[in-house]
Amino acid sequence: MRCVICNGETIRKNVEYKESGVPLGNFSAYVCQKCGETYFDEKIAEKIQQKSKQMGLFGLAKKAKVAEIGNSIAIRIPKEIAEFLKLKKGKEVVIFPENKNELHITV
Repeated sequence: MRCVICNGETIRKNVEYKESGVPLGNFSAYVCQKCGETYFDEKIAEKIQQKSKQMGLFGLAKKAKVAEIGNSIAIRIPKEIAEFLKLKKGKEVVIFPENKNELHITV
């Protein structure tokens, strides 16, 4: 199998897969020897998705809108993400720009 990113040669090997920083296990994949891109076949992808659903990680990525509150702006954190992070009203977090397009929040 050739890599669709760089056309490099892929090899079959077991790789660790994480979702939202949570390890889901080691799975068989094709890995490009040139660029490192990883490909899972359909059956493995289904197993990964199943495990993600069992662990409550599937679908955590959400879109949010920026709101205005007084002189500040706010971003609503969806309930599923707040529960995953164990965020509660009044909990302090650290927030800083990672770069011009990414915002980092540490709980």
